[in-house]
Amino acid sequence: MAKVVRAIRGMNDILPEESFHWEFFEQIIRKWLAIYGYRNIRTPIVEQTDLFVRSIGEVTDIVEKEMYTFVDHLNNDSLTLRPEGTASCVRAVVEHNLLYASPQRLYYSGPMFRHERPQKGRYRQFHQVGVEALGFVGPDIDAELIIMCARLWQMLGITGLRLEIGTLGNAESRALHRARLIKYFMQYEEMLDEDSRRRLHTNPLRILDSKNPKLQEIINSAPKLIDDLDEESRAHFETLQQILRNRGIDYEINLRLVRGLDYYNRTVFEWVTDRLGAQGTVCAGGRYDGLIEQIGGKSAPACGFAMGVERLLALMLECGEDVSRPTPDVYIVHQGETVIDFAWKTAEFLRNEGFKAILHCGGGSFKSQMKKADASGARYALIIGDDEVLAQQVTIKPLRENSNQACVELNAVVDIIK
Repeated sequence: MAKVVRAIRGMNDILPEESFHWEFFEQIIRKWLAIYGYRNIRTPIVEQTDLFVRSIGEVTDIVEKEMYTFVDHLNNDSLTLRPEGTASCVRAVVEHNLLYASPQRLYYSGPMFRHERPQKGRYRQFHQVGVEALGFVGPDIDAELIIMCARLWQMLGITGLRLEIGTLGNAESRALHRARLIKYFMQYEEMLDEDSRRRLHTNPLRILDSKNPKLQEIINSAPKLIDDLDEESRAHFETLQQILRNRGIDYEINLRLVRGLDYYNRTVFEWVTDRLGAQGTVCAGGRYDGLIEQIGGKSAPACGFAMGVERLLALMLECGEDVSRPTPDVYIVHQGETVIDFAWKTAEFLRNEGFKAILHCGGGSFKSQMKKADASGARYALIIGDDEVLAQQVTIKPLRENSNQACVELNAVVDIIK
């Protein structure tokens, strides 16, 4: 026997028994984004590696350890499976000059790829929905992104999420804070782990995000960026908080909130939960005003967020959201050489009327076909034999209620199902 080929570890099949949960989620997502005026953008899964190195930052876990990068041997280009969606979205906006006429509210969805150790809520191929607002100065647009998230949790039936917000200031205040952090952590250089020592002079802000329990006391005593914050960023952050309070959005200020991507500035936020173990962040984002220019476009403000679909689905189901499995309206049972043409006609007629109809294929006795009709979840079985063809009628049999079957014309079937 040939060796069984299996899926790559951390890249999962989504089977029919769970995919209807995804479809339910995606329907709500499309409705939610439409009411806020966001339009869909679709970018390639593969991009030039330089796009992610420039945008995410060389000294990040994603670029250093997690990207799926390979050389296209046809032209020696270095290509990467996208590890996140913002850089690709901004690249498309710059390449096609979408900001020329007006600001843009855009969204994308699809698979992302990172070579991580698979665990619950963290996979090597995972899915995100991302929202990007490009060309808006804020902080009103920052607040809109957070407020629309709060609405989505209600639409999905998700409870218990906690909002954390923070600010990273502008480039000048971060440079001042960076210098203070380097000076501070150098006092404890021998106590730092390998990752933190490597980042000490390249990206010390990332040390603050270390999960190493031995470093937490040192990190907690480190200089705080809020003390180096410029006045404009401070005013931006205070206005954001005022809007959130006016809209009844509860939040916690987390002065150690550090996004794992280098392109963020000013507002940063995360929606977190305690229900998914270590993978507590289900949605995260913030402002990235320098990224458009960094990728080669004309300087413009921007902010956005991305949410993990797998994590949100797990929360949605845990919170008891009733997601009904889609079932057909009718299952057409038939037998006999002279019957098949009428069975096809019946199926297409009902589909034209807007009903979901399964026409039995593969032969079998009436008894075996009725078992399949019941297993399909259909509300009705339509039975077609020689007698029905002769009368140009069908026998309709309720499968989910106690009532008698009847032999009726096709138009009557429509009325009965309705």
